[in-house]
Amino acid sequence: MYQRWAELLFLHWAVEPAEIQRTLPAGLTVDVLQGRAWVGLVPFFMQGVRPRFCPAVPGLSDFLEVNVRTYVHDALGRPGVWFYSLDCSQWLAVKLARRFFHLPYEHARQQAVKSADGWLDYRSGRIGAGPESHFRYRAGAPHTAAQPGTLEFFLIERYRLFAHDARADRLWTGRVAHAPYEISAAEVSDCDGRLLQAAGFAVGSEAPKHICAARAVTVDIFPLERVGV
Repeated sequence: MYQRWAELLFLHWAVEPAEIQRTLPAGLTVDVLQGRAWVGLVPFFMQGVRPRFCPAVPGLSDFLEVNVRTYVHDALGRPGVWFYSLDCSQWLAVKLARRFFHLPYEHARQQAVKSADGWLDYRSGRIGAGPESHFRYRAGAPHTAAQPGTLEFFLIERYRLFAHDARADRLWTGRVAHAPYEISAAEVSDCDGRLLQAAGFAVGSEAPKHICAARAVTVDIFPLERVGV
């Protein structure tokens, strides 16, 4: 599957590794850097989403998404992303991702407006779940690739996702391919952590410990494979 990720904002909070580990399914271990684990909140645009060899479909292929995530590795040491939730404005994408990717997508009402001076006003409210979240941010300059060994590289440069089929108690993984992110500092005037709190993390009431923005990337999502088979 092909897609483009744009207007990315990465917000991260430090969390005790044990707090993350007890939320993970068997077969996954929380990743740590210098003894700290992290949870992230990432609002962005999904653009041109389509299966391979198919064109994008107006009204279906472009939508918004906000995900809550952490960082893990499997028994083979393969690093990746574990999602607690993925709020999305396209109901069909929610149904397909739940059915075929075993990912915890939630349907949300979302809108994003970008001003002439680069500020993005991004709002997301999970349907039937109370007040909306609000993010207002603007990417800075310059944009550079994260360097191996840095916190930015640990948080951002992940090319695998993990998912759990609770009904069959099976762990799945899928590779993700794109050029390395070009990241920058970001100005954030409004930031809402209630999606973190909904996932069970009290840190959502605090200011994030790490913030950055990233330029758009074109992404190839590969089919899921069973872990441990």
